[in-house]
Amino acid sequence: MKPTIIKNIKIHTMSDKFGTIERGYIAFDDGRITGIASGEPELIAGAEIIDAEATYGANAAIYPGFIDGHTHLGLAEDSLTFEGDDINEATDPCTAQLRGIDAINPRDRCFEEARQGGVTCVAAGPGSANPIGGQIAVIKTAGRRVDDMIVAAPAAMKFALGENPKNVYHSKNQAPETRMATASVIRENLTKAKKYGEMWNKYYAAIEKYKTALAKAKKTDDDEPDEPDEPEYDAKCAALLPVVQGILPAHFHAHRADDIFTAVRISREFGLKYSIVHCTDGMSIADELAADGVTAFAGPNLCDRSKPELRSQSFENPGVLDRAGVKLGITTDHPVIPLQYLPLCAALAVRAGMDRLSALRAITINPAEILGIADRVGSLEPGKDADLAIWDGDPFEVMSRPASVWIDGVKTQG
Repeated sequence: MKPTIIKNIKIHTMSDKFGTIERGYIAFDDGRITGIASGEPELIAGAEIIDAEATYGANAAIYPGFIDGHTHLGLAEDSLTFEGDDINEATDPCTAQLRGIDAINPRDRCFEEARQGGVTCVAAGPGSANPIGGQIAVIKTAGRRVDDMIVAAPAAMKFALGENPKNVYHSKNQAPETRMATASVIRENLTKAKKYGEMWNKYYAAIEKYKTALAKAKKTDDDEPDEPDEPEYDAKCAALLPVVQGILPAHFHAHRADDIFTAVRISREFGLKYSIVHCTDGMSIADELAADGVTAFAGPNLCDRSKPELRSQSFENPGVLDRAGVKLGITTDHPVIPLQYLPLCAALAVRAGMDRLSALRAITINPAEILGIADRVGSLEPGKDADLAIWDGDPFEVMSRPASVWIDGVKTQG
């Protein structure tokens, strides 16, 4: 891969340091951005030079690759029903041990369509059938095997409140059939994970004492101490342990205000790092969410109100949350809305009153920061991944599409 320089173009870096460069260049090599500035670049021997004005026109501009912080990309395959649907293992209310990467099929056509919409990075993972669904991964939208596409795995643990777990387990005539039982399942398993961690900590402490006593016995010819028994492995508790340790974020599926507050309540009880996914009623409680420091992924909005929880769904929601001070990303919840329409979802939020720059942040740097991957993606800065798109029109105009897309410095579209 040889160095690449794109020059003579407007650059929306989404970086507080670099802002918007009216006419400048970006250079990248070996998958990383090596330079970005206004004016003319210094020439690099052997570099591919792209004069954007000559190639794409005077109105072209560069944006960071767009990011969707909540999808099921690759777990719900295009044009397939059960044989390609791996979103929900609806056989156990707690499936924390399941890993989204084991179900993602990178050969699904929707990856290419995502790139065609300028979407270069997504969080993908289990659905909301179970109170605890499993591990979410952040991946790039280009690659032949998921192992080479991973940005972070696991990136979060999926939890679900409200209608979905109730409906799934009511049909099975088993718990949880109520919101109380759903919250109880979550609390019970988080408590087990805490005790599991404490048990292992005691074991590690006992092992250290054993080693010390063993060394002393060998020196003094005393009887050797008995080695402590290793605790029995529990896959669910092991998966939830970094969640209760505050290391792995919890993503709570919650639409209604009462469910959102249940997620906040549980998170406070256990000291969780958390975000609210969907947050459909968020606009009615935006001030309280901002005061609580809640982060959210708002959406999907470009769909019908298919169930009671979506009664208050509106395009105004992201703007109201943003103006209240809630950091949020906008989500398609792919395949509910196909990923290539992520910029359209942001545009409709702008039409409904959201600040345009805030909407751009909601599909670039904000989801990157919420997902903990802003050191790599979300803005265009030296050292970050070379994920970018050249648009020859406004990304928020329905007739626009990226002219070219790069992921990790490799041109994938255009």
